[in-house]
Amino acid sequence: MLFLCRLVAALPLAAVQSLGALLARIAFACAGGERRRLDENLRRAGYFDPAMRRAVIEESGKTLLELPWIWLRPQEEVVKLVREVVNPELFLQAKERGKGIVFLTPHLGCFEASAQFAALHSPITVMYRPPRQRVLEPLLRAGRARGNIRIATADRKGVFTLLRALRNGETVGILPDQVPSRGEGEWADFFGRPAYTMALASRLVDATGAVVILALCERLPRAAGYRIHLTTLPEREPGESAARHLNRALEGLIRQKPEQYLWSYNRYKVPPGVAPPAASTTPAGTDGGGA
Repeated sequence: MLFLCRLVAALPLAAVQSLGALLARIAFACAGGERRRLDENLRRAGYFDPAMRRAVIEESGKTLLELPWIWLRPQEEVVKLVREVVNPELFLQAKERGKGIVFLTPHLGCFEASAQFAALHSPITVMYRPPRQRVLEPLLRAGRARGNIRIATADRKGVFTLLRALRNGETVGILPDQVPSRGEGEWADFFGRPAYTMALASRLVDATGAVVILALCERLPRAAGYRIHLTTLPEREPGESAARHLNRALEGLIRQKPEQYLWSYNRYKVPPGVAPPAASTTPAGTDGGGA
């Protein structure tokens, strides 16, 4: 596995993306469960176009194969691929407040490149969950924890690490659509279906007064690099829970580049020990893919 990751990292980005798209087409043709989940999630979000489905599959392959490429290539090379930042003033204004920044980057586009770029301007602590393939953990830690980037495990100790960073006026990065563990989230609609949604982001903001910025690292066509879009959370609607507010913000971000969202991710799984939502037919403890 490590040898294959190093082999991927030795290829040009265009070759990595082309190979990822090809492997994804093959994988989805063979993996019935992943294919059904992708199709169901796309339909629920209102995407029925076969061309969109093909694009989603190919972009998913690019996303996954880019991970070892970004982890193992020189950081300077990765950040040079960011061709443009949309709304950079949001970051500058937040830095002036000195209260810290919470970057929310869902499984959308090349989310790994976002932290690498943000680290150019401020120390950033990113939360991660150890991979299921334990052999990959040293690679993941080394690839993410370099330069101004620090990593925090997805547990109580990691939360304290994030709090300390924010109180020092630094930035943190979170995958907000990752399914949390029992006691760390609540059920809220996400594209019309209840999803167990993390409460961490809102708790960090309540405890520190940090600014929340949504970040989308768009993958440009023909391996031309990336474009980072920064945006703020929409206004919270009357009576809206923090979890639903977060999911509604993520829905808006995803609809900007829906073909680059990881629709095959098992966003609606019921974590062990968590009671399923009312009227849910998903078996408790059902598990699935993750990043």
